[in-house]
Amino acid sequence: MQATAIIGIFGLVVLASLVAAPRRATIEGFFGGATPEGRAPGLWVLVLSQVTTWIFARSLMNSAILGYFYGIWGTLAYAAYYTSFLTGGFIVGRLRENGAHSVQDWLGAHFGGVGVTCYNLVIALRLLSEVFANLLVVGLIFAAALPEVGIAREVSILLVAGLGLAYSAWGGLSAALRTDVLQMLVFLVVFALAFGALVTAPGFDLGAVLTATGTSGSWNGQVLLLVAFLQVFSYPAHDPVMMDRGFLADRETTRRSFVHAFWISTLCIIAFGFFGIEAALAGAEYEGQLIGTWSAMFPPWLFVALLVSLLISALSTLDSALASAARLVVDELRLTRRTLNGGRLAMVVFMVLGALLTLWGNQTLFDAVAVSGTASMFLTPVLLVGLVMGRQIALWSYLLGFGAAMLGAVAYFARDGAVFAAILPEGHKYEQLLVICVAVLVVGFAAVLAGAKRRV
Repeated sequence: MQATAIIGIFGLVVLASLVAAPRRATIEGFFGGATPEGRAPGLWVLVLSQVTTWIFARSLMNSAILGYFYGIWGTLAYAAYYTSFLTGGFIVGRLRENGAHSVQDWLGAHFGGVGVTCYNLVIALRLLSEVFANLLVVGLIFAAALPEVGIAREVSILLVAGLGLAYSAWGGLSAALRTDVLQMLVFLVVFALAFGALVTAPGFDLGAVLTATGTSGSWNGQVLLLVAFLQVFSYPAHDPVMMDRGFLADRETTRRSFVHAFWISTLCIIAFGFFGIEAALAGAEYEGQLIGTWSAMFPPWLFVALLVSLLISALSTLDSALASAARLVVDELRLTRRTLNGGRLAMVVFMVLGALLTLWGNQTLFDAVAVSGTASMFLTPVLLVGLVMGRQIALWSYLLGFGAAMLGAVAYFARDGAVFAAILPEGHKYEQLLVICVAVLVVGFAAVLAGAKRRV
């Protein structure tokens, strides 16, 4: 019965998304998000699109899982990444003041093709991880909802990948914007019902939730909060979904959209984290990325609402990631002509690669965030010194900072290997991540400041 309800509700959302997608695709709509009449998206279209693409399925699960293990500090640590809307809005404003039309535009003017290539490599990995992680959550949900069906995980991943690709490839960014609004409104209704049921349930204690230390203690959540603050300036700059939406409307509309997206998404992430914290307080065993835990804890309708919320957020992120992948391949890398078919081909490639990655054994959802967030940290000194302070930075400084960030990302990803295990201090992986982030920033700032000079 639960599986039928999940499939039925999600199917209706997919059908509505197909109906909401624009019937007529144009080049400017596909790559630039313009309406068929050529107008830029309005304030609340931007806000809802920003929010729904950032509170995606992986993020919701991460918030709940971190809340389960590290209590309120774990959830706050993940919520801290959502101050990226404030730092991202600041970066977009400075870029537009300098006449840049994208991050690549500004980097190209200061570091040439080499600098842009380094950046594009990082955001390509970011987009691929978005597709992979959200398809992975889809597979986990249907595997839990249909335990008697041995291939439920694989079939659900292929079906959602195909359906998401269908309307994304038809309308590109304009389709993503229109369907994001629909999907976000449905998500808010479904999630509000689930959250209301949680906080009004007998035995729910808000004070206990707000002081919870989780099943593993709060220390590692506090460490992760420090990591988030170290990464939060560069993190939005390497997210093409957020950056792409920073150049669609006028500057005032864009600024306001980032502020509204910040508080709405932060509240949603913290609220979803409550479900993980409550599971720990109830003494429930951790099972299947918390999905199995919730199935035993909550009444059937609440469990269905939670999983539908996750599925909607996964779908909304997939179309936006594919739209940004098309713009990256066509407008930035220029690997194909700026045509609808060129953009659609890029989408197919990213979706296929992301789906193939779900066959890989790693299902630790936060690792993708940690790795890409560390890789992006070369941008912190570059943007602060070059964009904010207005200094000219030598190419060698940029490349040294980039190399340090990439090495840091590899070190965290391969931390259990003999080489990095001998270098990194003993401790929890988040403590090791904090050390890596500090080292990356020290090397990056030292290199950038050594190679910086005043512009003539």
